Amino acid sequence: MTDWIKASNPTASITTEAEAIGAARASALAIFLGVIWGGIGVALLMTGGGSAEIEAAVAQASADTPEMAGMGGAMVQIALWTAVGFCALQLVIGLVQWAKPNIVIPIIFAILVAFGLASGALGMMMAGQEGMPDSAAAPTWQTYVGLVILVIQLVLHIAGIRGARALDKIRMAAAQ
Repeated sequence: MTDWIKASNPTASITTEAEAIGAARASALAIFLGVIWGGIGVALLMTGGGSAEIEAAVAQASADTPEMAGMGGAMVQIALWTAVGFCALQLVIGLVQWAKPNIVIPIIFAILVAFGLASGALGMMMAGQEGMPDSAAAPTWQTYVGLVILVIQLVLHIAGIRGARALDKIRMAAAQ
């Protein structure tokens, strides 16, 4: 457990190849955490927890457009299968990062997580503003837990970037 805490620490010194691999794999752990959170979201959609909000948002948006009136159910299905697809894609990418740690995956996911944090914070600031639909808002607990998970993921991806960079340096030095 102490090794994983050290590997996940983005400020820890990395001196050996094993430490570098552990730190690079911290990014894979962050991706797996995203898969778990995505799975919870899929479960909420499947049990109707999120489908009511989507249908209400579509109904509110279609108030001026009668052609959109029957699209609520289809939008729920599209959201569900898109979420399942992204969870599966994340799982594959996480397994790749675990098996062959590299620097590209943590950089891409750190950018995506930073974007998610920024848009989540902006969404919280915009909530309740005039012209913003209330029906499309996620439950408060889901928003806060999601933001905490994004912060944890960002820390782990930063550790993954440092670990992958150190791993490249250590392997390059050993090759020379």
